[in-house]
Parts: sequence; C-alpha cells; structure tokens
Amino acid sequence: MASLLILAKLFSEHFRSAPNWALGLASVVWLAATQANMWTGVVKAGYSVMEELPVMLLLFLVPAAIAVLVRWRYL
Repeated sequence: MASLLILAKLFSEHFRSAPNWALGLASVVWLAATQANMWTGVVKAGYSVMEELPVMLLLFLVPAAIAVLVRWRYL
C-alpha cells in the first residue's frame, strides 16, 4: 500500500486523483490476499469460516484504515 501511495504521489501533479486510485487498487489487492489467507485456513488447516472471519477482518481493516488515514492526512 505504501509503495502505491508513494508512486501515486509522484503522478499526482499531472493526475490529481492518482492517490485515490492507488488507495483503491491497494485495498482490492490486500482484500484478495486476506481472502486467500482465509480460504487457506478453512480448506487446508480445517478452521471454520466463523473462526477465520475475525482474523481476516483484522488483517484487512487495520492496514486499510492506516492507509486511509495516511492518504487523508499526508497526501
């Protein structure tokens, strides 16, 4: 997420909505990664969906909230 936001900062002079696009793209990629982690836990490790769901939400929401905060305050 940080690398996409830094790259977006470089392009923001000519493309004003670049940080918003970078944040959206990074969030979608991060959501896919956490869903893959959840799927692995359910299918391979044998956990139930209800056991893995709080872990997935924590792994997704904390970094996503930090990225939104960084975008809002600094970019």
